[in-house]
Amino acid sequence: MEGLLDWLLGTLALPKVGLSAIFMISLISATLLPLGSEPAVFAYIKLRPDMFWQVIAVATLGNTLGGMIDWWMGYGAKVALLRYRLRRSHRAHAHPHAESAGRPPRSGKPALSPRYFRWMRKRGAPMLLLSWLPGIGDPLCTLAGWLRIPFWPSVCYMAIGKFLRYVLTTAALLWVPDDFWRGLGQWF
Repeated sequence: MEGLLDWLLGTLALPKVGLSAIFMISLISATLLPLGSEPAVFAYIKLRPDMFWQVIAVATLGNTLGGMIDWWMGYGAKVALLRYRLRRSHRAHAHPHAESAGRPPRSGKPALSPRYFRWMRKRGAPMLLLSWLPGIGDPLCTLAGWLRIPFWPSVCYMAIGKFLRYVLTTAALLWVPDDFWRGLGQWF
């Protein structure tokens, strides 16, 4: 697995690849893989400052598509769990004596009130403005799918959050003098 990841990163680092490399790195980093796309975005913009908005748009698109994949993974996991529970309950009803053999009965979880679902639908998608945060952003997108927060509003909030992250971090990094980056490079 490590060799495959090294090959992928080496291939995407080729200068002739350009924006497609930014797209792929942004897409892969938005899934549950621990990869950061900001260094690639910053490096490309540093090499080609005239491409600032194009790079930001491509990185935002790739990262948002990765968030959409996370959303669908969460939704699919929830559907799979519900199907599993349904099959299991059908088996339990078909053989009621087999279910309780040797195990104490489980208490069922209380049903959630409709008020909770209204609150989640009303405030759920805006929470995805935080989908850019390292460590919790990708799981937030997956959780949104699990909770069945509406897809398109989720995508819109993901895109806004990821766009703002790229603009702000890249602009902040560009304001740092070049001498700092050269000095930092000497340490490695």
